[in-house]
Amino acid sequence: MVKQKETATGVCYLLFFILLHHLTPSVSSFSSHLDGGRAPLLRGPKPDPSNAAATARWLAAENDWGVLSTISRELGGAPFGNVVSFSDGLPGNGHGIPYFYLTTLDPTARNALKDARSSLTISEFPLGTCGQRDPENPTCSKLTLTGKLKLIDSLSKEAELAKQALFSKHSEMKSWPADHNFQIFTLEIEDIFLIDWFGGPKPLPVADYLNQKVYQRSAVSKL
Repeated sequence: MVKQKETATGVCYLLFFILLHHLTPSVSSFSSHLDGGRAPLLRGPKPDPSNAAATARWLAAENDWGVLSTISRELGGAPFGNVVSFSDGLPGNGHGIPYFYLTTLDPTARNALKDARSSLTISEFPLGTCGQRDPENPTCSKLTLTGKLKLIDSLSKEAELAKQALFSKHSEMKSWPADHNFQIFTLEIEDIFLIDWFGGPKPLPVADYLNQKVYQRSAVSKL
């Protein structure tokens, strides 16, 4: 009698898990729904840490979000960091200059229109190439671009190119509310702070950064 009950219980559990499997969407389909069905971007190889310009450009091209900091008038001049999406160009064809799609309903755009001084900080960690290392570990690269956050003329050719760059990586932006008056901003880079290895920040002139190719496929890190 006991064995019959145990068998019946086992059959019930088996049927339950079979039914659950058919009714519950897979993790991959659920993730696809969450990210709007956007396919993951192919990652370019990480440059050798001895090539500061290549590493910095790689970080800017491979990332699609970071922390944008502005000077807050509402907080008495305190720095205000905000997670924002950005793009430095079409996938595989980044130019190193980040573009943003911002609304003045958010403090970041309001701050920039009053005081353009800003900085964008991005990390290698979200790319999944730091392994088990902590994000603060010097071998897990981080980049801060400092300069002026400027509004781009919506009728300019640059605005059209910037919009293509943004929408290619953030397709959801196309459907953001029109009455929120999203506008395109760019960061005019004046200073670069990069750490990609031990020994402190790497000296990196803005001109070297902008003139560097996106990927140095012949100089891939062995980390």
